[in-house]
Amino acid sequence: MDFRPTPQQDQLRRQVREFLANDPALRARPFPEEGWILGRDPDFSRRLAQKGWIGLTWPKRYGGAERSYLDRLILTEELLRVGAPVAAHWLGDRQIGPALLAHGSEEQKNEFLPRIVRAELSFCVGMSEPNAGSDLAALTTQAEIGEDGFTIRGQKTWTSFAQHADYCYLVARTDPEASRHRGISELLVPMDTPGITMRPIRDMVGESHFGEIFFDDVHVPRSCLIGELNRGFHQIMQQLDFERSGIERLLSNYPLWRDVKRIAKERGLTRDTVLRQRITEIEIAWHAGRGMIYRVAALLSEGRIPNHEAAAAKTFCTSLEQRIAELASEILGPASQLLPGSEHAPLDGRAARNLLYAPAYTIQGGTNNILRNIIATRGLGLPAK
Repeated sequence: MDFRPTPQQDQLRRQVREFLANDPALRARPFPEEGWILGRDPDFSRRLAQKGWIGLTWPKRYGGAERSYLDRLILTEELLRVGAPVAAHWLGDRQIGPALLAHGSEEQKNEFLPRIVRAELSFCVGMSEPNAGSDLAALTTQAEIGEDGFTIRGQKTWTSFAQHADYCYLVARTDPEASRHRGISELLVPMDTPGITMRPIRDMVGESHFGEIFFDDVHVPRSCLIGELNRGFHQIMQQLDFERSGIERLLSNYPLWRDVKRIAKERGLTRDTVLRQRITEIEIAWHAGRGMIYRVAALLSEGRIPNHEAAAAKTFCTSLEQRIAELASEILGPASQLLPGSEHAPLDGRAARNLLYAPAYTIQGGTNNILRNIIATRGLGLPAK
């Protein structure tokens, strides 16, 4: 597989770098590692939209640019390398748009896709529940079917961006009598619908980028259904490939790692052969992970579904991110445990925040043990039981 960029792709990378070098949003980013999670800047998202860089792979009739997934990967890689604040449009561009293109009605595509491209809408994804995390088929939130639509009852948790979202991409059980993997449907629910309550959840870092959502007799029309009734589980498996295989699974702590390597060199720490070898091992693994992600993008550009490839990329890259967080902390020494606000905290406490957040890397988007099952059964052809 040839990963050499085309002249047009080289030009795109130069254009993105020039844009970022001159954009005001990049001049005062206190925690650049968290740009795609906590970096919510609607004005920045609108400036990207004006450049035509949201919905880059989508059809032009919906406002997209009809470019390849490799082009989108190049764009995203440059954004995350510098910690650009992309959270305001992140889920709409990464997941919701592709899901609507694959399964939405023409009315839904015409209503939502152009507004996503213009950075006018924000989304959250209602999948996980208190007793159904990576095991999506165990969900219990119900959407009871009535004459005029659905009545939703249940709870979702760990829902990123819920406090800012205009819509929730909700996965609910529409046939309680069906088997675990059947009877599940997808709904696009306005977050201002009566009966919805959102409560923020504070993480170990002290931030609340996710929350829990309660649905108490929430009524939505039939037009909120995405795709086929009771086929949601099969539909959402494709959406998860987009979520799992992005370059964010490798670049979440790249800005910190880049700065730590610089500090290690300035302090002469890299003269230690053991530390130099550990850094080299990380660098080799980092480039290997980048290659895996580029391979997934190439498969998407060919119209193929990278199911086990996406699972392998996420498993490898998020495990590597945890190794990076640990080694960065070791290199900076005991002071790396100091949080922002301490005058002695190196890099303004970024290493401590990153180390506290690191356990989430191998959980969000599907835990590694679940992904290894996907690799085994769908990639290696091993029996499920």
